[in-house]
Amino acid sequence: MRLILLGPPGAGKGTQAQRLVEKHGIPQLSTGDMLRAAVKAETEVGKRAKAVMDAGELVSDEIVNAIVAERIDQDDCAGGFILDGYPRTLAQADAVADMLAERGMHLDTVIELVVDDKALVGRILKRAEEAKAAGQPVRKDDNAEIFDERLREYYKKTAPLIGYYYANDLLQQVDGMAPMDEVTAQIEAVLATVAS
Repeated sequence: MRLILLGPPGAGKGTQAQRLVEKHGIPQLSTGDMLRAAVKAETEVGKRAKAVMDAGELVSDEIVNAIVAERIDQDDCAGGFILDGYPRTLAQADAVADMLAERGMHLDTVIELVVDDKALVGRILKRAEEAKAAGQPVRKDDNAEIFDERLREYYKKTAPLIGYYYANDLLQQVDGMAPMDEVTAQIEAVLATVAS
C-alpha cells in the first residue's frame, strides 16, 4: 500500500501516519527525516544535500526527489509506504509518478484531511499549551503568526495537489476535524476500499 497524506499544517497528518505505521507495518517517509538520514549515511545524494544545506540554501527538488527515490528502493518499503510532507508541489507530484512508474509501482490513494483553518489555529495553540503544561518543549511553529505563514505557503504551493490527485482519480477526503480515533477509522475505511 502506497499512499500520500495531504492537508495543511496542524491537520494531524503526523499523528495519523504514526497510527498507519503501527497498524500496517509500512514506513512513514518524511522528507526531513530522509534528508538527515542520507546526509548521515553519506550517500552520493546525501553529500550533495549536505553541501547545499551547509551553504544555508534550500535543497532543490532534484535532490529531494533523488533522496525519496533512494529511500523507496530500501527493503522496508517493498510492502508500501506513507509519504508525509512530500510531494509539496505539482513538480514533485510529477516526479513521484515518474519514480513509481520506473519501478513498476503506482500510488494506491491520496488521503486529504479536510480541516477548518480557523479551528486549526486553536488546535495548534492548544497543542502549545499542553506541551508547556507537560513540561515539554513547544514547537517553534506553534504560534499564530508562524502558523499563518505556513498556512499561506501550503495554499500557494501544496493545495493545488488536491486538484491534481482528484483529476488522477486518487483523491479521497476524510473529516480531519473529527475526533482522532474517528479520523483513523475514516482513513481505514478508505484503505479497505483501495485494498479490495
